[in-house]
Amino acid sequence: MQHEHPKQTVSRRGLLKLGLALPSLAGAQAISQAPATPRTQAAVPDRRRIGALEVSSIGLGVQNMTRTYQTTIPTRSEMLNIIRTAFDRGVTFFDAAEAYGPHEVERLLGEAIRPFRDQVVITSKFGWNIDQATGQRRPGLNSQPEHVRAVVDGMLQRLATDRIDLLYQHRVDPHVPIEDVAGLMKDLIAQGKIRHWGLCEMGPQTLRRAHAEQRVTAVQNEYSLLWRGPEKWVLAACEELGIGFVPWSPLGVGFLTGAIDASTRFAEGDIRLIETRFSPENLPHNLALVDLLKQWGMRMNATPGQVALAWLLARKPWIVPIPGTTQMPHMIENVGAAAVRFPAAALAEFTAAADAIEIRGARLPDSVLVYSEVESVRR
Repeated sequence: MQHEHPKQTVSRRGLLKLGLALPSLAGAQAISQAPATPRTQAAVPDRRRIGALEVSSIGLGVQNMTRTYQTTIPTRSEMLNIIRTAFDRGVTFFDAAEAYGPHEVERLLGEAIRPFRDQVVITSKFGWNIDQATGQRRPGLNSQPEHVRAVVDGMLQRLATDRIDLLYQHRVDPHVPIEDVAGLMKDLIAQGKIRHWGLCEMGPQTLRRAHAEQRVTAVQNEYSLLWRGPEKWVLAACEELGIGFVPWSPLGVGFLTGAIDASTRFAEGDIRLIETRFSPENLPHNLALVDLLKQWGMRMNATPGQVALAWLLARKPWIVPIPGTTQMPHMIENVGAAAVRFPAAALAEFTAAADAIEIRGARLPDSVLVYSEVESVRR
């Protein structure tokens, strides 16, 4: 999650080279703009269950911790410090992927958690067509079983561990039957290389077919007050099947923190430059949602971002957001959202107000959306 002053030009160089938006891309945040002092107590966050896994109620996405930006250059030592401090503050759920780097984020996470590996839940993701020897990204997707086996072996080395607690298919490969993927996951579980598996941004029939073959522990999709698409069918399916839900970009690519205003413009390479919800035509209208969060932040003695995370936590007890960051104060602020409570009446009032705000523009460019809600081929 990249944090900048609202008036600055911000950049996510390299993202357009990948041609996709990746989970945990959390965005900018400015505590100085908050209407109230952030909740920063070091109390252990609540625990939640996603499937058979018990994790902290708020996780940490580490996607951006090896990237270089125009305004900040994350240092490895500070990123290690943030991950370890998050653990000290009760975070036990850390989200990575082969595609982040590629490979480098897994190495960073493996090094960071080595002192407390057995006390945390770590995730990674496969599915993109990435060369295992060089880390070079090749076109398209690849969930062929022989490729995925090689990917998992590489992950174990990079993460410096003997098992991955939760392994997701990053995007559905339409050319590989999901039953074949689920069967492979069953084998990897039997071998002890992974403990659980999940899916990201899949189609509804693919989810059910996968779950029928090998129980799915968690689904990871974009979900926040800015993008509520999972309410159409994903949340209901997860509740029916007993699957946990992990929202990526729970702070709306930084929008819900109040760090973006009507004058904000994005630099070349920033994914928000080509998301029409952030266009000069739509952004001023959509700021009504930020105004609502600021009002409730004053009311709840919390920052706008903390209110946004608390709302997700209040939706269902099996929802666990994974905001990312490369700055220590923002990690502490995000973890503090676990202490922000929405009584039932207040939740209904806030949600009704949010429902009344129409969000204009698309969440992602068409070139990225084409990978969402895909159904795999049948045998």
